[in-house]
Amino acid sequence: MSGKLQRGRLPFVVAALAVAALFVPAGPQAAAAGPLISQGRPVTASSSENAAFAATSAVDGDLGTRWSSAFGDPQWIQIDLGSSARVDQVTLNWEAAHARAFTLRISPDGTTWNTLHSTTTGTGGTQTLPVTGTGRYVRLDLTQRATQWGYSLWEFQVFGTRDGGSGGETLLSYGKSGSASTFQDDANCGGCTPAKAFDRDPATRWATSATNGWVDPGWISVDLGATAQISKVVLQWDPAFATAYRIEVSDNGSTWREIYSTTTGRGFKETLTVSGTGRYVRMYGTARSNGYGYSLWEFQVYGTGGAPTTPPPLPPNPTFPGRLVWSDEFNAPAGTPPDGSKWQAETGPGVNNELQYYTNNNNARHDGNGNLVLQARREVTPGSACPVDPVSGSTTCQYTSARLNTYGKFTFTYGRVEARIKVSSTQGLWPAFWMLGADFFDQRRPWPYTGEIDIMEHVGKEPNRVYSTLHAPAYFGAGGYGSPLELGQPASAAFRTFAVEWDSSHMTFSVDGNRFFTVDRNVLETTRGPWVYDHPFFIIINNAVGGDWPGPPGAGTQLPQDMVLDYVRVYQ
Repeated sequence: MSGKLQRGRLPFVVAALAVAALFVPAGPQAAAAGPLISQGRPVTASSSENAAFAATSAVDGDLGTRWSSAFGDPQWIQIDLGSSARVDQVTLNWEAAHARAFTLRISPDGTTWNTLHSTTTGTGGTQTLPVTGTGRYVRLDLTQRATQWGYSLWEFQVFGTRDGGSGGETLLSYGKSGSASTFQDDANCGGCTPAKAFDRDPATRWATSATNGWVDPGWISVDLGATAQISKVVLQWDPAFATAYRIEVSDNGSTWREIYSTTTGRGFKETLTVSGTGRYVRMYGTARSNGYGYSLWEFQVYGTGGAPTTPPPLPPNPTFPGRLVWSDEFNAPAGTPPDGSKWQAETGPGVNNELQYYTNNNNARHDGNGNLVLQARREVTPGSACPVDPVSGSTTCQYTSARLNTYGKFTFTYGRVEARIKVSSTQGLWPAFWMLGADFFDQRRPWPYTGEIDIMEHVGKEPNRVYSTLHAPAYFGAGGYGSPLELGQPASAAFRTFAVEWDSSHMTFSVDGNRFFTVDRNVLETTRGPWVYDHPFFIIINNAVGGDWPGPPGAGTQLPQDMVLDYVRVYQ
């Protein structure tokens, strides 16, 4: 290949997966749900067991905190979404003290209520309820306890789409000018100016200067262009976050009024419900989380008024399983190369200390039986340069293989992507089916800022296991956000269908229909870092030899090895 295209290294399981498994609804209804709109919103309840179990704990996005009621019937908890919204899903994450009977209602004004769901056979655990209704207030009326205790919820999540109109909450900070105490512009963070926090690009950030900005206090402010009523602030922190800070507003950019403060900032994504009026909004940090400065991927201000600039719309969410929009069934005659209208061959040595030389389709051929074969084999490429091959001791590439991508032929945002593959598997092999952000080529943006979606990776030293993983600026390489799947038999024993369903709020990875790993956008942003997957991606298939993760071939390696693809399909 050209040597320009990089990809992630070893994807390990992360601790946050347990959180994701609890938060994320499964099944086809979840795939169609809108974004989470209840987190951080004002919430009230009939009672709380004590101050440690306040109602706000049910909407804070933290599975380590919970609301718990007094020990009696009936009880209720109610969320104010801030503006009218079309609600399509509610997820109740119960503690053991759950409700056997409850009614879920919605209201435009907090007075007149319509029923969304009612049951007398509540099961507890995580209940995902597909619903349909429009309103500003969502209320859970609890009428029969399942235990002697009260009612207790780790999280009460409402999903949907806010209605348009002048009365709704609007993103006011997009594209606005900002200022800061300092900013960084060096090899580690080039052009990390205040504007990067207001561009709605989760792969760019503001950071204080490494030469004079790693001190307290540190601040960043935004000029909204006109006076606004501020109702919400969203901070998406880099690991250099504030443990103590204030949110302040100003009419003139010089005299500031505090509307929020904390000394227990936890970093990642913080969604703050606030109330204040002003033209300028400032994050004023007074205590840093570590020896570095302050850094924000995004600083978003919501409310009414101001002089908002409408950001580019996100692509529409797909429905699943969706309509077939692109495919390659590999039905060409035996010996023919990949379809040039759909695939381009990457040529040259690999990355991540891989040992193969990718050829111009010499190692990628149709077999005449409806399959495309990517073959890895021992074959010297004169004049090439690879890391030292421990078998031969040579730095000339001792192996050849194939790597194909759809860039310039087909890119897309969201959908169901699947391939039926029989993987190669022996010591030192690394077959993969994955996607990379098209801005790698479109904008020459470096990896991992482009985002990477690994639908399937397999390493020969783990014969019964495959992996699905995400990589982004805040979690990449060995720190990627992913999960393995134990197959119970060698991965190479049979064809398997590897797939991901991807929209603006989640990704669900599956093997042969077994949904084994779901990524919820909100959980990701509040535990690991920004979601960077709302832009076009292209598909890559490759059969690598060696590399940091699988290690090199050895005495037991059996070559040639074929990665065989029956089809690749995309639905939207």
